Amino acid sequence: MASRVDVECLDCGHRTPFHPTPQACPRCGSAWREARYDLTALPPDLAQTIARRPPTLWRYLDLLPVRALPPGFSMGEGGTPLYPAHNLGMMLGLPHIYVKDERQSPTGSFKDRQAAVTVAALKEAGITEAVVASTGNVAISYSAYCARSGIRLWAFLTSLVPPEKMHEVAVYGTQVVKVTGTYDQAKQLAAEFAQRRGLYLDRGTRSVAAVEAMKTVAFEIAEQLGDISGSLPPPGPRPAAWRAPDWYIQAVSGGIGPVGVLKGFQELVDIGLVQQLPRLAGIQTAGCDPMAQAWREGRMQATPVTSPRTLIATLSTGDPGRSYTILRQRMLAGAGGTFDSVSDEEAFRAIHIVAKMEGISLEPAAAVAFAGLIKLAQAGRVTPDQVVVVNCSGHTMPVEEQLLGEGWAQDVALASPGLRQTPEEGLLAALAQIDPARTRRILVVDDHADARRLITRILNAHGDYVVREAGSGAEALADTHRTVPDLVVLDLMMPEMDGFELLERLKAQPHTAHVPVVVVTAKTLTPEEWKRLEGHITRLMTKGDLLSEDLLSEISRALG
Repeated sequence: MASRVDVECLDCGHRTPFHPTPQACPRCGSAWREARYDLTALPPDLAQTIARRPPTLWRYLDLLPVRALPPGFSMGEGGTPLYPAHNLGMMLGLPHIYVKDERQSPTGSFKDRQAAVTVAALKEAGITEAVVASTGNVAISYSAYCARSGIRLWAFLTSLVPPEKMHEVAVYGTQVVKVTGTYDQAKQLAAEFAQRRGLYLDRGTRSVAAVEAMKTVAFEIAEQLGDISGSLPPPGPRPAAWRAPDWYIQAVSGGIGPVGVLKGFQELVDIGLVQQLPRLAGIQTAGCDPMAQAWREGRMQATPVTSPRTLIATLSTGDPGRSYTILRQRMLAGAGGTFDSVSDEEAFRAIHIVAKMEGISLEPAAAVAFAGLIKLAQAGRVTPDQVVVVNCSGHTMPVEEQLLGEGWAQDVALASPGLRQTPEEGLLAALAQIDPARTRRILVVDDHADARRLITRILNAHGDYVVREAGSGAEALADTHRTVPDLVVLDLMMPEMDGFELLERLKAQPHTAHVPVVVVTAKTLTPEEWKRLEGHITRLMTKGDLLSEDLLSEISRALG
């Protein structure tokens, strides 16, 4: 812990030493306060000091409101990996996309940071009972850490929380109160209960320790990007030990995560560990998007959404209160950014895209952030030279009904062991049930192996295609003599025999003249080149705008 931590009122500026209680300014009664540190008292070699510590969020103890970590308390919270999303980056034309994988947290979500720091502070202060309102993840995280610390917990959950999450909360010994109503109503009921009993209540952005915990996301991202800064575009002229991204993208409900992350990056700028603040993209679900609506209309305050209409219960905070105002003020004073919204359907689509492109299984709330990234990329808001970090805030398990439609698997009935049939015959009979007419042959032609791999992965992820690859025009022609494809996916820019010449040769061969061709290229075509393609191709798609569903839609159309 820093030598001194004060809590400053955001309204009157009054400062007091940090303590989890009271939860309001003793001078003016405001509930909006933030921690302040004596940054001059930090070690001069802070980056090197931190690097020598274990890879958990407690390596940043100098900037957290906890004096010392309780013995046997940590479950390895923090220290989650940051890794590149190469395939998604190729698909969007953005080569510097990184995923902050909070699924690796002890209970599977980034809320473990909030619970760990807050519960450690409560334990240090001798508090033995607490209350939370939650749509699932917060209650699970608090339940785990309260159980570990011997703190009794009351969790007020809305009836929209999946039963599996309710059961997990109860397993930890938490007292579960199921509220038939909105999340905002559950929060109000929890507040009344805590006040009547004199208990500590986690109030999201108004809880000092909870906001401080979320700073550690920023600290880790900056430190991790600093470790690979040599492979990234330079952020600016001044040298720094760590590096901030150009964009930080996160799904937003009540706003505690982005408030903490921006505060963390601001402290790193003040200390001199990073050069600049990131742009923030706060993404909401369209059925509950008070912040996005207020941002679009240029308002300083968000109008509450009284009846959220979304299947993604985790993002159903209809009234963000002052959190939006704080974020807007700090974004406008800093590097900027945006708030936007995506539909539930776009989020579920992003789950499929990210799972099939990157092997990452997302919870719907995390998918909202990725859907927001796709939307920003398509609008040209994010450019190829920018470093983007997306918060993968949690895991999709248990799988929700909306994620998979009908036909996601093929049923194969093996012959009963009791029948008089040889094993070989039983296997052949089973394989015969898989309709060969559904299997279509596609030839992908591109001299760049990464591009071929991306398109092949998109196709193989859907399971109904036999995909062959060719790295040159000559190789493609030879392949068509061995096996006639049902479709060719072709790049135009290749050495020796380019795509134009290959296309003309394919149309000149009787056995391939009928084969439809989809062109996928980064080339800007001249009028003469358009004329060469006219009548010979089914569709032209531009690399960088290559969303998997877009490609599959065109391929399905070409195959008829």
